[in-house]
Amino acid sequence: MIKDQKPYEPIPCAIHSEYELAIMQQRHMQLVWLDHKTIQHISRVKPLDLITENHAEYLLAQDHEGQKIKIRLDYIQQYRILS
Repeated sequence: MIKDQKPYEPIPCAIHSEYELAIMQQRHMQLVWLDHKTIQHISRVKPLDLITENHAEYLLAQDHEGQKIKIRLDYIQQYRILS
């Protein structure tokens, strides 16, 4: 089964709220997540927005190179909001 075909598992509301707050305050985050190929990524990102597509939620962010990335919320393994 391709990882993107795995049913979305909603994240806790408290974590979702922390992502929203980081977006509103324009604060960077340190994230650890898996991509659709189950490759682990660790990166500092600037969160831009939260969106819903195909019954799953995603974080839209900008990486340290300025590239836009889309991360499925249930694939994020760890996060830390930076000051």
